Amino acid sequence: MTILDDFRQYRNAYFLALSVSMGSIFYGFDVGLIGGVLALESFQHYFGLDEMSPREKAALSGNIVVILQLGCLLGALGVGSFSSRYGRKPCLAASGIIFIVGSSIQVLVGLGLSRGYALSSLYWGRFLGGIGVGMVTALVPAYISECVPKAIRGRCAGLVQLAINFGIMLSFWVNYIVSKHVASTETQWRTPFAMQIIPGFLFLSLLPFQPESPRYMVEHEQYGRAAQTLAFLAHTTPDDEQVLIAVEEIKADFKGKRQLSPSQQIALMGETSGIALQCFIPSLVMFFQQITGTNAINYFSPQIFANLGIGGTSAELFATGVYGIVKVVSVAFALAFSVEGAGMGRKNSLVVGGLGQGAMMLLLWLGGLSRSTGALISTISIGAVYLYAVFYSIGWGIFNIFTCVWGPIPWVLAGEVAPNHLRTTVMSMASGTNWLLSLTVSKLTPIMLNELRYGTFLLFGCCCLLMSFWAWLCLPETAGYTLEEIGLLFEKDVIVRALQDAPGGYLFLGARFVAPIRSAAPADPSEEDRWESDGGERSNLLSH
Repeated sequence: MTILDDFRQYRNAYFLALSVSMGSIFYGFDVGLIGGVLALESFQHYFGLDEMSPREKAALSGNIVVILQLGCLLGALGVGSFSSRYGRKPCLAASGIIFIVGSSIQVLVGLGLSRGYALSSLYWGRFLGGIGVGMVTALVPAYISECVPKAIRGRCAGLVQLAINFGIMLSFWVNYIVSKHVASTETQWRTPFAMQIIPGFLFLSLLPFQPESPRYMVEHEQYGRAAQTLAFLAHTTPDDEQVLIAVEEIKADFKGKRQLSPSQQIALMGETSGIALQCFIPSLVMFFQQITGTNAINYFSPQIFANLGIGGTSAELFATGVYGIVKVVSVAFALAFSVEGAGMGRKNSLVVGGLGQGAMMLLLWLGGLSRSTGALISTISIGAVYLYAVFYSIGWGIFNIFTCVWGPIPWVLAGEVAPNHLRTTVMSMASGTNWLLSLTVSKLTPIMLNELRYGTFLLFGCCCLLMSFWAWLCLPETAGYTLEEIGLLFEKDVIVRALQDAPGGYLFLGARFVAPIRSAAPADPSEEDRWESDGGERSNLLSH
């Protein structure tokens, strides 16, 4: 099937993924805009940052960034029970409304009040907007994974990261444009806050056209509606055999596990070692994603580029804008030309991406150790930042450009590894972990850049290498399986499966071999016979 045929068949599923990914655009916009706003002289003068010592300025800048993450943390952790009770769509709509209200407060801070209240109003606006963003990050990946056919699940879930990067890029360029073409007044820094409201309205306007999650419908015994939704998204009929099989699989998976409260879901997370592992991995990959240092660059890129030798606020914001373009183009290229189940898949993209990110961070550290301010060192360092963005976004390295993407993979992996009957709470916890670590990194980064300077890049580089090693050793490949089948990968022999899927892992396996489960099995019957003779496992589940 060509890419064009693929889009024709699954156009409804792609439109669903694109529509709800608008929520990730306002997430990305909120992430990217604050670093540029903090760099504007008009903002610094209005809030008194230009009168502070470097240490005081770093602490206040961290607070302004962190208050958003605090709201995101609470929004992500609190939305799980509501989405289980009322459905994914109503909660998504609520997240958009809360975000718009919070963004509006940020635009209006200080108007009609003394400046003494402006900073506290800014904190409240960012906190409220953060609640909406946190709800989106917990809901969108799970909603997409539950709705779209497995053949395009990775690509559709990857649109989340594409949208985030697109929002970040937009905010970078909005900051650059206002720094160049808007007078250094209150209007200059209020404009970026106002612009972030636009993707929030787009998100809310597209949401009514999308269906409720079919897995939510099955959980509430709405089997006919679930079949209609699956048929609509696969561009077929409700009586199609694969649609009926998919509904039966979901029903079987939910048997005895319907309508669990968050406390009941938490209690069941330790039901078996395999389920415990499935519940742990989403939070772990979110932890790893944050300690790569990507949000340190997203939030504080103007300061980082200034340390690398780029002088002047406009020049720093321009370099930041180029960084945003690099990330968007990298992710878009990989999503457009990746082949589900082919290339390097989830696992090897994580390995290659982590190695590349770590290498670029270590290069930045070595450039700082040279203590040279020459043009060559600065150019190499700036190039390393851009290459870091490429490795973060697509992770293709030297092996295969037709692959799944690194940036989206934590969200793809979290959404598909979480057990179906525990997904809402597991994804809330994973998103909460993401925001807790983002909060920590955002608070510490300006302090580390001020105190450790280039040692900051050494710390992030080591974390990237650790992350890559974990993916190589402990993570089985999940591409090509339905959500109902992925749990079978974690029932036993997880490390053996992981090494079997890892580059060079066979060197450590000896004679041990574990066969893939049914969906990843070759079509050749002789191959199936060979698996059975080797003691491999088989699953009778069919994919939809």
